Amino acid sequence: MPSDARILIVDDHEDTLYALESALAPLGYLLARATSGDEALKHVLRGGVGLLLLDVRMPGVSGLDVVRYLRRLEQTQHIPVVLLTGFGPDQELTAAAFELGVADLLIKPIDPWALRTKVRFLYDAHQRHQALAREVDELRAQLAKDTTLPDGSLPTRVPVQRDGPRAASASTQERT
Repeated sequence: MPSDARILIVDDHEDTLYALESALAPLGYLLARATSGDEALKHVLRGGVGLLLLDVRMPGVSGLDVVRYLRRLEQTQHIPVVLLTGFGPDQELTAAAFELGVADLLIKPIDPWALRTKVRFLYDAHQRHQALAREVDELRAQLAKDTTLPDGSLPTRVPVQRDGPRAASASTQERT
């Protein structure tokens, strides 16, 4: 079951946005769109974006600039980004993109089946990562609550437990 996090599609051409939305519709994920780098940043900073499909070359703020900004912020640095370009293979672009930690770089026109496969994998992996991070935070909070002493301080050492197979063998060794 898809989460409530959106996949944000960013391109300055309406026809490309429509084509990408049509290709991803069968997945059943929530989709959002932006037509500029500035608009994309606003969407992402509001929260709820689970994956970003981002055109590299747009007027104003480029796709690479958006990724640079997102990677500097703790709350957005782990959002998977797939860059899209219509200018063919470019070694400099590829190197810059992967140095920034993008998940993939796709060349337009994009095969819808391949796009759906990549998006499903990246989106689902990000959602699992987010769920595990929330669980770790909850467990840490529970541990802090359970180990706090009545005066509000934390114990300085962990008490040794003597109930189990290791305790039985230790007590046997002490008697011999």
